[in-house]
Amino acid sequence: MGRDVPALVFTREDRRRYRIKMHRCLDAFAEMLRASRFESERPQVGLEIELNLGDDRAEPAMRNVDVLEAIADPAWSTELGRFNLEINIPPRRLTAGGPDAWEAEIRDALNHAESRAATVGAHLIMIGILPTLRQEDVGGAALSENPRYRLLNDQVFAARGEDLRIDIDGADRLRTYADTITPEAACTSTQFHLQVSPEEFAGYWNAAQAIAGVQVALAANSPFLFGKELWHETRIPLFEQATDTRPQEIKVQGVRPRVWFGEGWINSVFDLFEENLRYFPALLPLCDEQDPVETLDRGDVPELAELTLHNGTIYRWNRPVYAVAQDKPHLRVENRVLPAGPTVADILANGAFYYGLTRALVEEDRPVWSRMSFRAAEDNLHTAARQGIEARLYWPGTGEVPVPELVLRRLLPLAHQGLERSGMDAAWREPLLGVIEQRCVTARNGAVWQKEMFHRIDATARAGRHEALRRMTQLYVDYMHLNAPVHTWPVD
Repeated sequence: MGRDVPALVFTREDRRRYRIKMHRCLDAFAEMLRASRFESERPQVGLEIELNLGDDRAEPAMRNVDVLEAIADPAWSTELGRFNLEINIPPRRLTAGGPDAWEAEIRDALNHAESRAATVGAHLIMIGILPTLRQEDVGGAALSENPRYRLLNDQVFAARGEDLRIDIDGADRLRTYADTITPEAACTSTQFHLQVSPEEFAGYWNAAQAIAGVQVALAANSPFLFGKELWHETRIPLFEQATDTRPQEIKVQGVRPRVWFGEGWINSVFDLFEENLRYFPALLPLCDEQDPVETLDRGDVPELAELTLHNGTIYRWNRPVYAVAQDKPHLRVENRVLPAGPTVADILANGAFYYGLTRALVEEDRPVWSRMSFRAAEDNLHTAARQGIEARLYWPGTGEVPVPELVLRRLLPLAHQGLERSGMDAAWREPLLGVIEQRCVTARNGAVWQKEMFHRIDATARAGRHEALRRMTQLYVDYMHLNAPVHTWPVD
């Protein structure tokens, strides 16, 4: 959610100064792009995983402060809700040590955190939306203690001037209002980072946008919210609605939402940061003391604090990231469309598919984004979120086609090619992409398993809807710890 901020009230002067500083940052950024002052010789990948906290009965546990104190590891941090945590896995080269080494590192970190969380009566659950979450669990008291969350909440509602409306139709129908942004905390995601050069950024961002719908269809894992069965990946509409700063009258005027797919393919990373300033007023107008232009003129690397803070309050499904590490600036594409879980094995398979496929698409003679409308890519995302692996998505040269067929015939071979070009040999690629292949063959992902298991328990136990969701979630946690890919999970 961005860097820590103090609790305060913003003035008109604060906003004027912030606007000036953002333009100074954008000028410095443009000069850095012209001078090619970015680290790109040893590109790395990164991973963030957001998790839910549950108690011994798989009900939400509002214990993130206690759990963080028990874990005592700076890789872990709070998220928006008291029932959320996030882990930031250290960046690495894609092929460093092989997938087994990365999987072992992630599982060790999660297992250690789970053992420490258990000492304070909580457990980690990697799932897109916690099925046992009730609407009363996401009131103002559920906001994490860090002042930045309360400040962000206040600024969203100051911009809206009215309560948030959540309106999602699926197998069931959800119509409700919220007086805080805490329903957003129900959405926990997996975020893949890919460091790229400025020259390659546009291609990788465009490729990530083009495949967003396919990613979501394959990995959907969020079918339940507040006891209702909705979209296969309910995170997508929920996140779009739970942080919307626009009242209805502003929506119909065509003002852009802050959770945003975008509106066109790009030619440069500069396009995205410039759009941020052009379309979106600041939510957190906090000025840093550093002057980015003066810093650049004396040969140092500017932090571009205002530009990056503003970027962190615009929730693109593929977000541009500017960062400075070891006094060297770099650029990353942050892929944000996927839910957390179900297992580390599934997450790494999703990552292999994403990293391999984007590279292959970028290196094609005729890029997919030159043959596909941007609107078609956006429509794919929402169709996939609604229907999951059962969706039919558009792809150039094939028209609308079932997701398993599209992946098996067209995209999985490209993902293999991309990983091979990245230096990953077949012994590493086959197990990772084999998980994606079997998901397609069986047409089973986390959302499918959750829905089937819930209905089986609900039909046989006759214990009530919430109890069926709770028992399903407990079984989910058991299988999650076994780390067998979700397409192998039984429902009998």
